[in-house]
Amino acid sequence: MQATRQQILDFIRRNGRATVKDLDSHLGLTSTGVRQHLTVLEREGLVEAHEERGHVGRPALVYQLSDKGDALYPKQYDQLSNTLIEEVREVAGGQALQTLLRRVAVRFADSYSERLDGKSLPERVSEATAIINERGSEADCVKDGDDWLIRQYTCPFPQVARQNSCVCASDVEFVRQMVGSDARLSTSLLRGDRCCTFRIRPGQAFAGRV
Repeated sequence: MQATRQQILDFIRRNGRATVKDLDSHLGLTSTGVRQHLTVLEREGLVEAHEERGHVGRPALVYQLSDKGDALYPKQYDQLSNTLIEEVREVAGGQALQTLLRRVAVRFADSYSERLDGKSLPERVSEATAIINERGSEADCVKDGDDWLIRQYTCPFPQVARQNSCVCASDVEFVRQMVGSDARLSTSLLRGDRCCTFRIRPGQAFAGRV
């Protein structure tokens, strides 16, 4: 990251928002120079701008971090997730933890029900693959004989999975709920494979909601 652009991101991160005038004063640059940097950051998807009307004159452009920009800053989600998983296992036992993870997967899948309900299996597989990509992983789908394969090339929670591989079952349940058919994990990034492959068998019953 170029130093001045990092300073811009840091300023917006600390203050929640910034105008070109705010950044002029902070960086000691001209407005033209600040706008050039902001244009690059917008193009990279790291900041977003919206108009905000003041008392007089034209609306001012106000810049905020996008979700992608905010994600550049460290979070403790992995540590929190691993600690919570270990505490649930300690307090309630392994079976209760598995049930909890499956219920979480069902809840995640439920949020996409409008996009999936009423579709055929091939349509659901395609839509499920699109949803996985939207959630930040790289995935594609292919037909393999009578089966369908969803291949996920990046893990959505790698640091958690390395410490608590039980979360992989939650990912399988998420796919199963989305496609409405049985899905099994046939290859795994955690085992050193090229991708996590979810093999979906048409007509195979699955447990449904838990």
